[in-house]
Amino acid sequence: MKIVIVGPGAMGCLFAGNFAKSGQEVWVLDKYPQRAEKIKQNGISLEGLSNAHNVKVNVTTKIEDIKKPDLIVICVKSYDTEAAVKLIKPLVGETTYVLTLQNGLGNIDAIAEIAGENNVIAGVTSHGSTLLSDGHAKHCGKGETVIGRWQASGKRQAKQWKIPRRALEDIADVLKNAGFATKVSDKIKDILWSKLIINVGINALTAITRLNNGQMLENEGAKQIMKQAVLEASKIARRKKISLDYSDPLKKVESVCNQTALNMSSMLQDVLKKKKTEVDFINGAIVREGEDLEIPTPVNSVLADLVKTIELSYDKQV
Repeated sequence: MKIVIVGPGAMGCLFAGNFAKSGQEVWVLDKYPQRAEKIKQNGISLEGLSNAHNVKVNVTTKIEDIKKPDLIVICVKSYDTEAAVKLIKPLVGETTYVLTLQNGLGNIDAIAEIAGENNVIAGVTSHGSTLLSDGHAKHCGKGETVIGRWQASGKRQAKQWKIPRRALEDIADVLKNAGFATKVSDKIKDILWSKLIINVGINALTAITRLNNGQMLENEGAKQIMKQAVLEASKIARRKKISLDYSDPLKKVESVCNQTALNMSSMLQDVLKKKKTEVDFINGAIVREGEDLEIPTPVNSVLADLVKTIELSYDKQV
């Protein structure tokens, strides 16, 4: 299968490196020429749970270098999704599928609006990766990946996008062969919300406190804030009739913190690098959903505002 990875960040490198190692034809599309040249020369290096290996991949900044891919995996931050999909739109043919494994809400509908509803595959992954340098990542969290057809929202709410089940199974097989335990689900929206609520409980709070996942549970104040953020998000999920894949959301979030105790959330990584975060697509998304449903979300609102304050004051902090 010919696969294009859009964005060689932590997750982009993780998937590109393992796809290439498993024998797939991998192209990495990068918007930064200097980084692209470095990865072209040095390849992608992975360590950690993927075991240490280095593999060469095709790297370019020009979409005209890539001919008719079978699969495009969007690995950019949520705030860059629209620009990335506009860039790759000429690559999307009738049998080209665009897979997103990104965090938060809004990515799937944004991709469908540009690339076409019947080309988009929604996905959720529990894998974690930390970018150590350009083209060099550490695989630091492992779990299940789930993909499926997306149920459109808003005006198209009753419409199920028509992607052949066989296509989903083929892509799942490619992921499995690359070392990512993967299943196809007909309830991908429920699974995405299940992952969202975990991120709501962990990401912003770790970014603000600068604690890793496990340390969050050692602080009673952090645990109380986590509890309230998760309860707000869970209330919205119930109102939307989302069936979460766990019965106790708070216990699930705490369990994930324990299982990934040494991991730094992606949002904490962004803050430490003084980069823009995805908080608008995680806690901010809960605030917007709450406004639509007239459900108060004061804790998520404060968390989102605090993270955005940190973002806007990187050059002013003591």
